[in-house]
Amino acid sequence: MIIKYNLNKKCKVFLIIITLFVIFRLITLNAFATETDEVYLVSIKGTIDLGLSSYVKRALEEAVLNKAKAVILEIDTFGGRVDAATQIRDKIVSLNIPSTAYVKNRAWSAGALIALSAEYIIMDKGASIGAAEPIPSDEKNISALRAEFTSTASSRGRSEDIAAAMVDKDVEINGIIEKNKILTLNAEQAIKLKFVDGIYSNIEEVLNFLNLKDAKIVYIYPNWAENISRFITNPVVSPLLLSIGFLGLIIEFWTLGWGIAGSIGIISLSLFFGGHIIVGLAGFETIILFVVGLLLLLVEIFFIPGFGLAGISGIAAILASIFLTFGNIIQATYSILIALIVSVIGFFLLIKYIPSTRTWRKFVLSTEQKKELGYIVGTRDLKRLTGEKGVSITPLRPSGIVEVNGKKINVLTRGEYVDSNTKIKIISVEGNKIVVEAVDVSG
Repeated sequence: MIIKYNLNKKCKVFLIIITLFVIFRLITLNAFATETDEVYLVSIKGTIDLGLSSYVKRALEEAVLNKAKAVILEIDTFGGRVDAATQIRDKIVSLNIPSTAYVKNRAWSAGALIALSAEYIIMDKGASIGAAEPIPSDEKNISALRAEFTSTASSRGRSEDIAAAMVDKDVEINGIIEKNKILTLNAEQAIKLKFVDGIYSNIEEVLNFLNLKDAKIVYIYPNWAENISRFITNPVVSPLLLSIGFLGLIIEFWTLGWGIAGSIGIISLSLFFGGHIIVGLAGFETIILFVVGLLLLLVEIFFIPGFGLAGISGIAAILASIFLTFGNIIQATYSILIALIVSVIGFFLLIKYIPSTRTWRKFVLSTEQKKELGYIVGTRDLKRLTGEKGVSITPLRPSGIVEVNGKKINVLTRGEYVDSNTKIKIISVEGNKIVVEAVDVSG
């Protein structure tokens, strides 16, 4: 009886184990049966900039890491920075999973290069692709971008001539494009020329084309840092931030001391560098150069009045950091030139118009320098003052007021700073321009 009981007990335990195993296998099989393939959808919309490049590279790396079945690049752009487009192009070409460019409305300029880099190109009925002539359209830029387009098209088995005609107006293709015109194709033209792989109206139809109609679409969106960076690295915003930064520093050099203009300038430059650093477009060397340059400028302003080696070195360090941040000499040069031109024009406009405004008059002394108060306003006898000595009444930065022979005179130095109550000497007079220098009284 005891033996029989033990056998029944063992049989029950065995049956329970078998039952649990079968249930576990059924659950596992059901999970696999309901599992769907994933397709990553990456949005390439708006201006192509370095922030967009960072977002696309992150999205593609995530797709590869999660073993996605395919990547769809939904494109709608007028173009943008070529360096950002080539970064995206290189990442797409190196993918080990299928990539499809879905041109929703337009893939112009740099956007066309991104579309060409994908394994398949699908266009919406109303979409267009091309219009990729570089700006400036000099021989060097055209040659470089044309080579980029033709090599990318060739790697995907597409017509090199059609790709070249999108960049170079010297390319002529019989029946397609005349000389001195840039090629842009609509969907019907592109499919007729076998330059794209299909015309579809939505993502579902694109998935059917890829034989992935049951796939799960994973949407990848830019994070907050990439959104900030996209705004700051925009080809319009970047030069604007540099312009404001330069203008603020120029005003501080002109007025000496430190005020609102300098603070706004530093904030603008910090945003410019921060936007690039956030997404890894600039390294620590740019931060170091920028900080060193800023410190040298502050030393020049507060401790070494005038303008000398420290100021020049500071400007050189800041310019070098800007070049390193862009990573592209041409783009950096144009941005810096635009920023300098805008800031200089802005500075002269401020000098001309702001002093006449009501707000400005609240901050400045409006006392008139009348003759009866001891000021000299005429120019006829000023030549006789050459060689005369006096004392500075106000700091000369480089302009200010001195007293010579009991008369108050507006003067300039040759650029150096002269503190108030300093002995001075008039060294030249040219019209109303009276130039002085400090007198060394130590000897």
